[in-house]
Order: sequence, then structure tokens, then C-alpha cells
Amino acid sequence: MKSPWEALKITPLVLLLSHSLASAPYEDQPGTSYSEGHDCVGCVVVVSVIEQLAEVHNSSVQEAMERLCSYLPEKLFLKATCYYLVQMFGSDIIKLLGEAMNADVVCHALEFCKQDGIQSQCHLYPLPQEAWKFTLEKAKRILKRSSTVKYHRSGSNICSLPFLAKICQKIELSVKKSVPFKDVDSDKHSVFPTLRGYHWRGRDCNDSDKTVYPGRRPDNWDVHQDSNCNGIWGIDPKDGIPYEKKFCEGSQPRGIILLGDSAGAHFHIPPEWLTASQMSLKSFFNLPSALTDELNWPQLSGVTGFLDSTSGIEEKSIYHRLRKRNHCNHRDYQSISRNGASSRNLKNFIESLSRNQALDQPAIVIYAMIGNDVCNGKTDPVPEMTTPEQMYSNVMQTLKHLNSQLPNGSHVILYGLPDGTFLWDSLHNQYHPLGQLNKDVTYAHFFSFLSCLQVSPCNGWMSSNKTLRTLTSQRAEQLSNTLKKIATTETFTNFNLFYMDFAFHEIIEEWQKRGGQPWQLIEPVDGFHPNEVASLLLADRVWKKIQTQWPQVLGRENPFNSQIEEVFGDQGGH
Repeated sequence: MKSPWEALKITPLVLLLSHSLASAPYEDQPGTSYSEGHDCVGCVVVVSVIEQLAEVHNSSVQEAMERLCSYLPEKLFLKATCYYLVQMFGSDIIKLLGEAMNADVVCHALEFCKQDGIQSQCHLYPLPQEAWKFTLEKAKRILKRSSTVKYHRSGSNICSLPFLAKICQKIELSVKKSVPFKDVDSDKHSVFPTLRGYHWRGRDCNDSDKTVYPGRRPDNWDVHQDSNCNGIWGIDPKDGIPYEKKFCEGSQPRGIILLGDSAGAHFHIPPEWLTASQMSLKSFFNLPSALTDELNWPQLSGVTGFLDSTSGIEEKSIYHRLRKRNHCNHRDYQSISRNGASSRNLKNFIESLSRNQALDQPAIVIYAMIGNDVCNGKTDPVPEMTTPEQMYSNVMQTLKHLNSQLPNGSHVILYGLPDGTFLWDSLHNQYHPLGQLNKDVTYAHFFSFLSCLQVSPCNGWMSSNKTLRTLTSQRAEQLSNTLKKIATTETFTNFNLFYMDFAFHEIIEEWQKRGGQPWQLIEPVDGFHPNEVASLLLADRVWKKIQTQWPQVLGRENPFNSQIEEVFGDQGGH
């Protein structure tokens, strides 16, 4: 099966779109590996944006394409690549849109969408008034002598261009290994933010010394250097006591580690990237960073986020609260998360976790594979779902590995799966960002389009079939019960084990008390992931439950926090 990286090789915006709208599935996730369906989704979305830009600005299609390219940053050669593709495909798109053909017809005619079988009639927009077959034949006649179709059939991809080859290689390696691409001393920590750098795990403070990294116990109380990167080191000249010993000894420092999927990594596509009426030069400023973080924003996530929320709510991430509780925990976070991760494939990247049993501090590990064990893009998704027996085996394998890696005194929390029926219930009659301008695409249409192409991130829950949605939630409940059973019956030498329900209904109730609506808690572009607000509300619930029921998990509040701030300020930041 092809890697999800293949979905990043079609166009610069398909880097964004086809990779993302299928939730960038990991290669072992059944039913959602990269396919021609991703080409189709990416093409339809890009052509839709072009068509809507022309409408919003009352301009020609040529001007709309040039406007879109002008908005893109020059980093990663995004702007140059866009102009290159306009030169390649632009004339044909102009011809077809000029004949009042919609994005579905354009992309089928250009052969980005499959030409035979049931997928030959997959469509996002309402079908043309004329028969679909007649309309498509008319479009093909227009393109009969075009060089565009010949080029597409040649199998070339954007990463074959010399100026993009190195960039593609960097992202591919980052996706495959799940460790920082830039890591001079190979300690799995980096001074670079993206490509699995410090957006994902605490920033290294000496990338030329592999014995220096966040989360380790201090070397000789960090008299001479900051060996654990928490910004506390040296000797107090007043009494000759090392600061690390004075401020951190006995404070029970610990890190936070997430074993998660795209929801935990905070998968996010800003809706202004697809909304013509909101699009401007500022819209794509963060696109290069997002692409090199696999369209995840772990620096803003509910578990390991270290930046203040962009949504304006007061709730903070679990790492943020753990650091506030004890400043000696500064920078000790790791998001071992992957798009499409599940209990089945975690074994393929769990080795990227950085923890030395002999040298490092204990850690709180949150195991949160919340969807992909029941989610896939198959027409009949049930046979591909993880069974309770498989779940038990997979999770036990993970826990045995953790027991061999985590320092004694650690804690592991197994997080259950949600009842995802709220996705359809909350969204199906709302307009998708692509449908807001002309009120022509609801989430029901969008979900149906992805399902038809067999690239839905979760056909079981993103379906009009209520029976299927119910079956998916029933399997999710069975898997949650398996996790609960493991937590209550299994014991391990180096960590205590707990279980917590994924009670999204409580988050919805809390949000409604604040005057919000349930659909506002879901990512608007993919219609699947919890958004930043939901992630932080979930983190708040997790923190409060731990504080109430298992306070020993969090360690002590450090009475020296104010003194640490007085001496070391922000401790070097993040």
C-alpha cells in the first residue's frame, strides 16, 4: 500500500487538500490508503476555489488563478509551483468553466477523477441539468487536442521537479520516521520547530550534545550547564547551592507524553484557505509551517500545546497546566502522534518516543487512539474495524513496550473512544466552507462525495445511514470497554494504569452553556476532527478528573515557582 505521503505529490494545494481531506491516513489504516480518489478531491476543491474567487471578485478565471497564486507564500516554492501549474492546466480550466461546467465535470474531464466504475459519477455539487454522461462527453470534446491530459497520463508529479525534490524528501522522511528531521546529536529533540521538531517535543538546548535534552534528570544538579533544558542551572551565589537542587529537588518533576492520532496532534485546515470571500495575502502565511507539520498544529493541541490559544478561550493544555504547577517541568512534552494512527499501527512509530528509563524523569502518558480503530473509508467499514480481541492484543503490546521504556513512578491513562454520531447529527444540514458562497454544498453532500470516492476518514460516522452510524458507535463502545478492562485488571512495574471515558457529550453541554452550538466544536473543513476549542475543553475535563480522582498523577505543586520566575524569567521560552 502506498504511503499517505503520496497524497502530497500532486499539486501545491493538493499538498493541503487531498492529503488533508482524507485525514492523511497512515499507510496501515485499512480502506484509506492513498488512491485516485485523493487526486479527485484535491482537484475539485482547487477548481472550486478558483471558480469562487472569480465570482467574488467579478473577474475572469485567468485572473482568479493568478490571484490564488499571488496569495501563496514563496517558501517551499509554493508560489512558483502554483504559477507552473496554472501554465500547465490553466487554459483547459478556463475553457471548461467558460462553458458553465462545474468543478466535478472539470476534474473528470481532466482525468483527475476516475473514469470508470461507480466512482465515475462521484460528485460534490448538484449534477448538471443535462445528463452526466452527455456533459462529460462534451467536456472531453473541448479538451480533445489538449496537451494537459497527455501530461497527466504521463504519471509525473510535482515532487519530480528539481526545485521541489529536496523539500519533498524532507517532509517524506519526517512523516516516515516521526522524529525530528533536524537533530544533529540524534537525541530525538531539535532546535527547529517543524518537521517533527519542537512543535512536537520539547526544544533541545544543546543540539551538539546527545546527553542534553528535555525530560532527563539533572546531571550533577546542572551546576555547569542546563542538561534537561528546563532553563534552571548554575549556583546561587548567596549560599552556593545549585539552583536545580534548591528549586526542583523533591518537587516530583514529570513530563507529558501523548500517544495519539490526528485529533491529538490537532489536525487543522484554516477555513480561510478554502473560502474565497475570506482569502487574502494573510490567509496562507502559515501554510509552509502547516505543511511541514503534516497539517497538524501540536503547539496548539489540548495535550502538548505550549502556545496560548488562538480561539480566545481561557482553558489551557495539559502540558501548560503541568508546567504552571511545577516550573521544573519546563519543555518536558512529547506528541508521539500520527495522522491515521490506531492501536494497529502504533508499533510502527512508538520507537520515536524519547525516554531513558535510567536517566530520565517519570512521565504521564496519555494513550488516545480515539477514532481510527473504527474509522476507515470502505463502503462497508465494519469488517475493517478493530475487534475487541485485536484491541486487547495491540494495547497490551504497547503497554509492555512502555513498561520497558518509562522510568519507575510513571503513569499511563487509556482514553476511550467517542460516540461519533454527533458528527452527522451536528453537521449534515450545515454548509461546508465550499458551499457557503452559493449555498450549494452541505456537509451531507461533502460526506457523500468522500464516501463515493472511498476516501472518507470515517465512513461509519460520516454517513447518512443511521444504522451504520449506530454500529460504528457500538464497536467504539466495545473497544472502550476493552481499554477499561485492561486498566482495571492489568498491572505493570514502572507505571500505574488508569482509564478515562471520552465524554464528548459533556463538552457539548459545557459549550452550549456558554451559548455555543455543537457544530462549532468540529473542524469546519474536514468535518471530522475536534477543533481547538473542543481540544482545550477536553483537556480541561481530563485535568479536572485527574486532579479529583488521581491527584498523585500530577505531582506536587512547586512552592519555588515564583523564585524560579524571579531568577530565570521565562526559562528560555519554548
